[in-house]
Amino acid sequence: MPSALDLLRTRRSIKPFEMSGPGPSPAELDTILTIGARTPDHGKIVPWRFIVFEGGARQKAGDIFVRAFRAKNPSASEDQIMKERSRFTDAPLVIAVVSKTAPNPKVPAWEQELSAGASCMNIVHAAHALGYAANWLTGWIAFDRDVLGALGVRADEKVAGFIHIGKANKPPEDRARPNLMDIVTRF
Repeated sequence: MPSALDLLRTRRSIKPFEMSGPGPSPAELDTILTIGARTPDHGKIVPWRFIVFEGGARQKAGDIFVRAFRAKNPSASEDQIMKERSRFTDAPLVIAVVSKTAPNPKVPAWEQELSAGASCMNIVHAAHALGYAANWLTGWIAFDRDVLGALGVRADEKVAGFIHIGKANKPPEDRARPNLMDIVTRF
């Protein structure tokens, strides 16, 4: 089994259209979600929750995306419509990480939102550790209130990310990473 550092070094984002099944088993999904919930959470507020899209729920979400997209883009092409419909169907599993901040005198909203982001990263790392490819995405659907409402995201919540999980259809390519000399200063 690879070490934790090897896993962190080898994680790569895989585009959802470069994924296929099978997706995580129910036990693996529980592991992924449990690790997603093990994130810094000052004040034990639990400022996030998860929505799981698998099986037919991915197509239902696509119908929601198409309705909202057509309403806002009446002259959209059929190719654009198909792209929206298939947004959640490339990968066998999509997990929405929903950020929900609560007023707290000791834990500002910013820290709570960062906790939701850390949850996204934990989910991505857990999927990778289990041998799956993952990609943390947002896109217009993460900010459109009509879409969010139809997905069950309340008005006081935001989507931190949609994590697409599946098997990679090809080996991942690395990309250029920042040079530490360019991003690190010493105080």
